[in-house]
Amino acid sequence: YKISFPKSFVASNRLEAEAILKKHPHPFVIKNPLCSPTSPVHTILCESVADTRSWLRHVNYAEGVFLQEFAGRAEAGHIALISGGEIYSLVTNQEYKRAFNGNLGIVAGAPLGGLVERDPDDKYGLARELIHPLLPWLRAVKFNGPLQVTAVKRRSGWCVIEYNIRIGVTSGAMILRLLENPLETLLATTRNKKLSPRWRAGRNFGCSLTLAGYGYPFTQVKAPPLPVDITKPFDKDCDVWWNEAERDAAGQFIATGHRIADVIGFGVDVKAAIAKAYANIRRLRSPGSYYRTDVGESLWPPGNE
Repeated sequence: YKISFPKSFVASNRLEAEAILKKHPHPFVIKNPLCSPTSPVHTILCESVADTRSWLRHVNYAEGVFLQEFAGRAEAGHIALISGGEIYSLVTNQEYKRAFNGNLGIVAGAPLGGLVERDPDDKYGLARELIHPLLPWLRAVKFNGPLQVTAVKRRSGWCVIEYNIRIGVTSGAMILRLLENPLETLLATTRNKKLSPRWRAGRNFGCSLTLAGYGYPFTQVKAPPLPVDITKPFDKDCDVWWNEAERDAAGQFIATGHRIADVIGFGVDVKAAIAKAYANIRRLRSPGSYYRTDVGESLWPPGNE
């Protein structure tokens, strides 16, 4: 299909992995061949051969490892719906996967923040280069459903990292609120029908911020149930998705895990969406919690580091 992708290999043990690195001395992203929340290996992003060699000595090879050549940092994604043999572009998105500001720290189990831009016309060319060439195959296998592509921008164009059949961990909640008819659109997709998504006026962008709880991203660190205080009512045009939180017998919100909540703001432009999200996440407080304060300062517009 003439789609650019990095060199990739699968190894069943350390000796095989080290042999691959010796033959192909490049930095690799180390992943589990079959990804799930309980996978023994979560994404380890190595930016040098020395990093890769060191990690290969310590990862869990219970299910083997998938090695993908490191393609760079200028990453972005695009999400579309495939229905009735056609491609319907929805948004271009960015996920802030590193745990801390400046895109530092480990790649977290789920992003600490995200941006989406309404993009039915594929403004950045991700769908044109990486999804539309697959249309004959998608029709041949009679696929219908969501399709997310993640890629890195190189001089020659976009280089695909992965495809996922989903609307995104952080992006999904934003996409549904950008649409005037989300249920109708999703239901028609499940039935493989022609789609007619309608967009809400004034909502061109969305910004999602995660309030990370005590010990995150080092999830082996456990904490007691800690109070989550809402210091001021949230704006009516802001969404709060509670993740690992619940009310106690007295009605007090308490954190029950490491990812407490996602706070989402929308706007006519990206600055307005970011400002709305930050204004509302500041109204949440829990001991030892934090959130990234730099979403939008890097990796946006798509194709930038």
